Amino acid sequence: MARRYDPDRRQRIIDAAIAVVGERGIAGLSHRAVAAAADVPLGSTTYHFATLDELLVAALRQANGWWLADFARWVAGIDPAVPLADEVARLVEETLAGDRSRVALEYELYLAALRHEAVRPIAAECLDEMVALLGRRIGDPATARAVVAFADGLLLQHLLTGRPFERAVVRDGLAGVLG
Repeated sequence: MARRYDPDRRQRIIDAAIAVVGERGIAGLSHRAVAAAADVPLGSTTYHFATLDELLVAALRQANGWWLADFARWVAGIDPAVPLADEVARLVEETLAGDRSRVALEYELYLAALRHEAVRPIAAECLDEMVALLGRRIGDPATARAVVAFADGLLLQHLLTGRPFERAVVRDGLAGVLG
């Protein structure tokens, strides 16, 4: 039997892994579930990704690309005449007003690094790139790291608690952190 030419198969497998995590969580990720979602033979998933960690790395890299593109657009739009705390409040507000299921998925993949050592460097790369992007814009890498950590924590807290976003609370909290 001749092999079917399928140049997009690897990408479909990654997309399917992301969809599986979105529907079932990290615990629901398996080669079998991904193969079914991608409509490929089980052997294709293990051919392209020998382990689930390899598949998680690819999925997180893709999700990081989405996240970093959004973050870079926010950084480019920072108004130097507006206090940084207000701009960060805008970032959190816009992120939470967008597709929350996508943000939750991105965090689920990101937090998989807690249990999957192979994924940790990918999560760390994303954080470092965020700090670098913001640091270049505001001229202070230490402040950039604090802002990234603050925004990350706020987004997670809002996703976990479902509490309404309060711009003034976020702005005032970050203004206090930044001094």
